[in-house]
Amino acid sequence: MSNPLSPRTIELVKSTVPALSARGSDITTVMYGKLFQDDHIRALFNHSNQGDNGSQVHALSAALIAYAQNIDKLDALVPVVERIAHKHIGYHILPEHYDYVARALLAAIEEVLAPDITQEVLEAWGEAYWFLADILINREADIRTTLENSKGGWNGWRKFKITAKQPESDVITSFTLSPVDGLPVLAHRPGQYLTLRLKLEDGRTIKRNYSISCAPNNDHYRISVKLEPNGQGGSRFLHETAQIGDVIDLTPPAGDFFLPDEPERPVVLLSAGVGLTPMVSMAETIGAHYPDIETYYVHGALNSRTHAMDKHVRQVAKQHGKMFVATFYSDPTNDDLCGKTHDQDGYISPDWLSANTPFHNADFFLCGPKPFLRTMVYALAKRGVETDRIHYEFFGPTDENIAA
Repeated sequence: MSNPLSPRTIELVKSTVPALSARGSDITTVMYGKLFQDDHIRALFNHSNQGDNGSQVHALSAALIAYAQNIDKLDALVPVVERIAHKHIGYHILPEHYDYVARALLAAIEEVLAPDITQEVLEAWGEAYWFLADILINREADIRTTLENSKGGWNGWRKFKITAKQPESDVITSFTLSPVDGLPVLAHRPGQYLTLRLKLEDGRTIKRNYSISCAPNNDHYRISVKLEPNGQGGSRFLHETAQIGDVIDLTPPAGDFFLPDEPERPVVLLSAGVGLTPMVSMAETIGAHYPDIETYYVHGALNSRTHAMDKHVRQVAKQHGKMFVATFYSDPTNDDLCGKTHDQDGYISPDWLSANTPFHNADFFLCGPKPFLRTMVYALAKRGVETDRIHYEFFGPTDENIAA
């Protein structure tokens, strides 16, 4: 990635790293407060991640620090740019929205860092912001063009109907979503997610991301959603209110976490909790199209009451012939029996993975809560798994280095 920024701009932006490290979350909190004064901009965001303690505040702060630190070596930011671009596709962020963010961000930097911030530094940050914004805008335009030109593709919001609602465990329910217009849908890449726009009974409209839990096809999508009783409405609305026949708005599948188009190495699908959803999509895809790919589906759950889609995954594995399933229960019920309802008591461990999977030549795909990812990604890397063979998806914004 070429860097047209002047040496002076780079110097000034890098000089703000200590201040950003100390006050970054204050800056992003003020920025969002200014940004959300405009109702149509406020409506673009997932507000379950906002607020004083919201993870998005910390995620953006971390992104600003990373940008300032790496502004002279921008190749390090390529993965972040890709992830952000896909999020913007999901939330239907358009080029005209970037100006609102620029004004709010620069005003927040000036307000929080006053009186130590100078006009020259503010101008450097303005230049740096628009340089990165142009990269994102161009990348998002490329993604949208690809989506629109693909079979079943579309841009923006499209209406889908709930055509099936299937309980998978005490806490997880699957929803099949079919297009209202009856036309084909874009075949997603296994591991990607959908963004849903939901109108709640109290009149609020919210947006939520959910991983697709079925193999790619041109007919429908399936999402498998965990009920979060203390959440802000998305999962509760789907579990408790949404019915077969209801219509929901979706943007096209997005996300930079997915199975390669042509897997070349053994695959380990490693998940915890509802993190199994993209893994089921990958497992179904491997089962249908890659008979020679040795695959290990390793999943951790509390117990049989929370464990979803086990029979389905085992049937996929049986039909494939080279897919092996191992499940761990950390809190088995009195009715759970190791060797019958699950394969191992306790938690998935790096030692078990090393002894029971092709540890040093497989691609690892991980999804689950951040504590699970933090532990497993670090452990895999520490035991010699190359970073380019460790691929992971997490829930919510990236507000920390998972591998640290």
